[in-house]
Amino acid sequence: MNVAIDLPGWFIYPYLFVFGAIIGSFLNVCIYRIPPHDRLWDQLKSLWERPSQCPRCGTGIRWFDNVPIFGWLFLRGRCRQCRMAISPRYPFIELLNACLWMLVFWLEVPIGYGQTLEDSCLSTPLGPEHFPGLGPLSPEWFVILRYVFHMFLIEALLVASMIDFDFRIIPSSTTDPWMWIAVLISATVARVHLVPVWFQGPRLKQTFSLIMPDWVLPWLDGPAVPEWINAHPHLHGFLVSFVGLLVGGASVWAVRIMGGWVLRQEAMGKGDVYLMAMIGAFLGWQASIIAFFIAPLCALMVFCVSVIFRPERMIPYGPYLSLGALLTLLGWKHVFARVHQIFELGVLLFPLAGFMAILFLLSLMTVQVGKWTFGYRLVPEEEQGYWRSADQTFFFKGETVHRHTGRWRTDDWDGCAAGQGLI
Repeated sequence: MNVAIDLPGWFIYPYLFVFGAIIGSFLNVCIYRIPPHDRLWDQLKSLWERPSQCPRCGTGIRWFDNVPIFGWLFLRGRCRQCRMAISPRYPFIELLNACLWMLVFWLEVPIGYGQTLEDSCLSTPLGPEHFPGLGPLSPEWFVILRYVFHMFLIEALLVASMIDFDFRIIPSSTTDPWMWIAVLISATVARVHLVPVWFQGPRLKQTFSLIMPDWVLPWLDGPAVPEWINAHPHLHGFLVSFVGLLVGGASVWAVRIMGGWVLRQEAMGKGDVYLMAMIGAFLGWQASIIAFFIAPLCALMVFCVSVIFRPERMIPYGPYLSLGALLTLLGWKHVFARVHQIFELGVLLFPLAGFMAILFLLSLMTVQVGKWTFGYRLVPEEEQGYWRSADQTFFFKGETVHRHTGRWRTDDWDGCAAGQGLI
C-alpha cells in the first residue's frame, strides 16, 4: 500500500527539529518542577503556576534567552543577571528531543516517491493495516497518527527517566495520565497498535497434538487472528491498550514481589510498575514483554561501564525500561520477525509464563545460596550516615532548650540561667 507523502526530507526534518527542540524546552520545565511535589495535581499545577526564572536571583528569563539550544549558547551557560552557571543538560535535552523527533519520523513514516507501508520500521504481516485494516484512514493519516501517538510515549519516558536518574523516583504525573490517554486514543483511533491483542499459529493443534492432553487441543484450534478483531476494531483497540497496561504493570509487579521476598530488599520500585504499565498501554502486551527483557541487558552494559568510575549498589531502573521500550519500537519489524513464534503459542503462553516465573524465583534463591556459601550478607546492611559538625551543633542546641519557653537559649554562660534559678 503506497504512502503518498511527497514532501522531501530536507523540508520536513528541519521543522521536526525545531518543533522537537521547543517541546524539549518544555520537558526541561517538567523535569525541574515536578519532583518537589508528591500529589498528582500539585505536580501538574506546578508546570504553569509561574514563568521561568533564575533560581538564584529570581529574574524572569526573557523570551530571546529562552530560545531552545541557542539561548544557552548566547548566554554562554550563565544567567544574564547574576551570572549563575546554567547546567548544560538543558540544551542537551532539547537537542536530544529534537533528534528523537527526526529519528522516529525517519524510521516510522515512509516519505518519497514509491514508498509503501512495508517500508516502515513497524510493518509486520499482523500490523493494523491488515488487522483490522485502515478503515476510514488513508495510509498517510495512518502513519502520521501512529507517529504522534508514539511520540507521546517517548516524551513521557524521557521526563520519567531524567527524574529517575536525579531523585530515584518516577512521579505519577509522568505515567498515570498518559497510560489512560493511550487507552482512550487506542479505542478511538483503533489502528495505532503494533499487533493484535491475540493471535496464534494456524498449525498449533497439529504441532502439539502428540504431547498435549485431549482437553487442551480444542483451545489450540482456531484462526490465526480472531474474526471479531476485524468486526469490532474500536473494542479491539481498547483491549490492546488495556491488556498491555495490565500485563506490563503485572510483569514488573511480579518481579517486585518475588525479589522482595527472596532478596529481602526492594527489587523494583512502584514507579517502575506504573512506567511499564504505561509502556504496555502504548505498545501492547507483546511489545512490553520484549522491552522488559531488553531492559536488563541495557542496564547490565551501562552498569559494567559505570561501576569502574562510580560504583553504586542501587541503580535507577526506569531509564533502562524506557530504553528497552524505545529499542523495541524502533526495531519492531526485525525484533518481531525473530520472536513472533513465541507469541503464536496461544493458550500455551500461560503455562510458559508460569514456568518463567518459577525459573526466575529459583535463580534468585540460587543467588542467595551462593551469597550464604561464600559468607556474604543475605540482607544488605543499611547505609550509615556521617555525623558532621553541623549535626553536632544542631543536637547540642536541641538538648539545651529553655525548659519553660521551649526555645533555644540565647545566653552563652550557664551561670546566667543558674543565677535566675532556671537550671
